[in-house]
Amino acid sequence: MENTTKLPWPPGKPPLMLAPMQGLTNRALRGLFIEWVRPDVVFTEFVRVKASARKNISANDRREITAAEAGVPLVVQLIGTDTAALLTAARTAQELGARHLNLNLGCPYGRMTGNTAGGALLRDPDALSRMLDALRREISGSFSIKLRAGFADPEEIFALLGHFADCGIDFLILHPRTVKQMYTGAADHRITARVVRQCPLPVIANGDIFTAARGREVLAETGAAGLMLGRGAIADPLLFSRLRGSYQAESSPPEKKAELRRYLVELSERYRLLFCGDQQVLVKLKEVLCQIHDPDLLPLARELKRSKGLADLLQLLELPRYLDSGAWI
Repeated sequence: MENTTKLPWPPGKPPLMLAPMQGLTNRALRGLFIEWVRPDVVFTEFVRVKASARKNISANDRREITAAEAGVPLVVQLIGTDTAALLTAARTAQELGARHLNLNLGCPYGRMTGNTAGGALLRDPDALSRMLDALRREISGSFSIKLRAGFADPEEIFALLGHFADCGIDFLILHPRTVKQMYTGAADHRITARVVRQCPLPVIANGDIFTAARGREVLAETGAAGLMLGRGAIADPLLFSRLRGSYQAESSPPEKKAELRRYLVELSERYRLLFCGDQQVLVKLKEVLCQIHDPDLLPLARELKRSKGLADLLQLLELPRYLDSGAWI
């Protein structure tokens, strides 16, 4: 029988999780999502664990770990190269109140993979097993991993599943691309379905879920325990409500513009409390806008990204051609 005592979500329905996305899922954005659509689980951006640092978790990451999440379980995601440093970081995170820890085995960016962290750890299963064993002994709450299907070959994951179960991992989050693919091609959820069939652990499906229809298809086709929403949710926070059936599955073009306007205005207010100055807030809003690929919103997103100042961006959102009287919850 599946052990659900340590899982960060309650049994009974597939959880919808907000993915950890570097530069995006800070405590300001998480707070907005929790207030508006209440994901079942949220994650920190990855916490970089440095072996050489005297305090191997930065002051800002410590603030992220201790952020109030209004009762929504927060998973702290660690990324690092050194087992001893990761153990110290796990201990520190738990002392700060973290109940759920995750190890990043999926980061595709060279800065991390060149240091044998993130997705690069998949290249050495034996060393990875030793790291996971040690972390499992240190972590008292849930311990999960977020990973790609392999470093260069998507079949690599199937040789690792036994290691994960033996190490006492509580659940997996799978993005079915390889590390080398980064975000090219398509997430192959046929691999997710095979992993679900072969793995005794709960598997959360992640990757290329941009609509409610696609999310439901992935759940039905893979048998996954739940979904993790990343780029699709950053572009449209209402994706959580659409999947739950508490909001319309698809909005009209004018409604989409009204939804985006409210999202950006509210996010700008939260960012002003977190970041230093309007220019930094503008940069962070543009990072959100980079996730928008909906054809109905692309012209507006491109125009907003050309804004030279925060006031310019907010003024553009107030122009009549972008306003709509329709309300949304």
